[in-house]
This record gives sequence, C-alpha cells and structure tokens, in this order.
Amino acid sequence: MLRTSLLILASAFFAAPAHTQQVTEIFKCKSPDGHWTYTNDRREAEKQKCELVTSQINVAPPYRPAPSRSASSFPRETPTTSAAAKDRQRQILERELASEQRALAAAKQALAEQESVRSGDERNYARVQERLQPFVDTVQNHEKNIQALQRELGNLK
Repeated sequence: MLRTSLLILASAFFAAPAHTQQVTEIFKCKSPDGHWTYTNDRREAEKQKCELVTSQINVAPPYRPAPSRSASSFPRETPTTSAAAKDRQRQILERELASEQRALAAAKQALAEQESVRSGDERNYARVQERLQPFVDTVQNHEKNIQALQRELGNLK
C-alpha cells in the first residue's frame, strides 16, 4: 500500500509541467583565411568543426496566465464619495487661492516700496526698470497663479 502511494506520488511529480530549459552554446570557429568567428548555431559549428567556448542552461518557469478580473470586482466610486472628493479639492483650491492672494498683496507692496526708492546712481530710467523687473515679475506670477486657481475652481462647479 505504501509502495503504491509512493509510486502514484512520484508519477504525479514527474508528470507535472516542468520548467522549460534552453541551452545556449557559443562556438569559436576558424575560417579558411585564418579569421576567428563566433556563432551560436550548432549545425554551422558542426560543419566547420568549431570548438565549444561556453554553454549555458537558461531555465524559465512555466507560463501561468494572470487571473482575469471581471468588471464587477473593480472598486466603484459612489456619488457620495465623489462629492466628498470634489469638496476636499474645492477646499484645497480655496486655501491655495487665499494664500496666493496674500502673496500677491505682499508682492505689490514690495513693488510699491521699491518704486518709491530712488538711488543716486539711477539717473537712467532703464536702470530703474532693470532694478524693478524682479518685483514686477513676482507680481505677474502671482496674478497668473490666481487666474489659474480661479479657473480650476470654476471647473469644479
């Protein structure tokens, strides 16, 4: 009885699909004109009486397809969770908008302060504009950010 069960177990083990093996061999061949060439074609190597340089066994696991998922197994978003997500997104955008508006006010104040300052070496108006340009750029950047945030808030409604 034990012998029979061991025989069945052994036959089931050996009957199971095995890993696929692929042997890669590299041959070194000398051509009639004296040049050395390398090939992995066994038939060509046997014809030219080449010598084996290396042999490698590549083992690949058996192919098992991934389990398929039906459309019903994917998570669904309910209208309640969708509304909550939009509400969170709206709150975040409103906070960012308020922050940008504060930053814009500070940038405009810094620009106004710099416009009122005149140093003695700035007799040329181009130098004044060059000094003020970073402040103007900052104001414009904040204005663009505010416009973009207002567009995003408009898209949520």
